[in-house]
Amino acid sequence: MRLVRLFVGALFLVILGCQTTPAPIEDYSLARAAIDAARSVQAARHSPGYWHQAEEAYRKGRIYYDDRDYSKAKEQFVRARISAEKAENSARLIRQRTGDVL
Repeated sequence: MRLVRLFVGALFLVILGCQTTPAPIEDYSLARAAIDAARSVQAARHSPGYWHQAEEAYRKGRIYYDDRDYSKAKEQFVRARISAEKAENSARLIRQRTGDVL
């Protein structure tokens, strides 16, 4: 009886340990949309610092995603989205100040 309980407990831990983080599809999509929006206002030209951070985080996120390391991928996609949004906002502000047409 004791051996059965031990076996059931071990089996439970194995099954519980096999659960993984779900794929961050929404974060992936939001990061991609933010990068596209930043690209549309030429953020690479007007805000290269934030743009580079966004591209690098997105690239790392895709690598982690392809490797199925979803927790690290989600972290990188969130960083990419935030940096891309900052790049877009900064580029829009700079273009407005210089009189560049949006």
